[in-house]
Formats: sequence, structure tokens, C-alpha cells
Amino acid sequence: MDEASAEVQARVRASFESQGLMTHLGARLAHIGPGRVHIGLTSRPEVTQQHGYFHAGASSAIADSAGGYAALTVFPEGSSVLTVEYKINLLAPAEGDHLEAVGTVIRSGRTLTVCNLEVFAIQGTSRSHVATGQQTLIQIEARAER
Repeated sequence: MDEASAEVQARVRASFESQGLMTHLGARLAHIGPGRVHIGLTSRPEVTQQHGYFHAGASSAIADSAGGYAALTVFPEGSSVLTVEYKINLLAPAEGDHLEAVGTVIRSGRTLTVCNLEVFAIQGTSRSHVATGQQTLIQIEARAER
């Protein structure tokens, strides 16, 4: 997989590390490439629902962030990103050791960018596609991050 430039990776990592929700969930950046970001989440009781599956909110949150950061990799320096809309379809119960959300830029425009979202549950060597979606993001002027 292609890697984003060191400058883009540093910008994405700095922004990701300032997100309270990603920290709270225990999510981590697994890959930063041009127009493509992977975020991982390890299973633990705090991110599951009553049946022991990953909670849809946790799955959706990492998918949203993966798409947002995928878009940020193609935005110019001095800009930031906000989600305008996203839709996610849950395909199967998210059961496994960890989740991997993959955000991929489909089209980046002057103002709006559209990304594909995929979430996979991983158990040992088995990888199951558990959610898919689409997202629209807006490029904004960079704001101070916490």
C-alpha cells in the first residue's frame, strides 16, 4: 500500500490524536495513504453491545473518522475537514478480536469530497466485511485543534 508523505502523515496523526472520541474508544491509525486511511479498534467490553458484538456506534465512529482522514490526505495544507453526511449499512454482526475501518476517497472536489467507508471484523486470520457506507465531507479553513 502506498504511504502518504511524511508531512501529510504528521498532519493526520496530530489531528487524530486530538480527537477525544477516538482516544476514548482506544482507536488507532493503522495506515495513512494518499486518499486512504485505515483505523483499528481492539475489542473490549467498553465498545460492545449487550450480545458482545462491537457496538454499531463504535463501528460507525471509526468509519466516519477513517473517511474524514482519507479526505484530509488529499486536502491542501492549511485546510481541515468536517463530515457533512454519512450513511452506513451494517451487513453482519461485528464480532472478532478487532475492527478495521477503511476510508477511501472516491472523488475530491473543490469544496465537497465523497468517500467510501468499509468496516471489517477480524478474528485470527479471518476477515469479515461487517459494514459499508458512503460519506460527504467539506473542506474548511484549518482551525485550532485541541
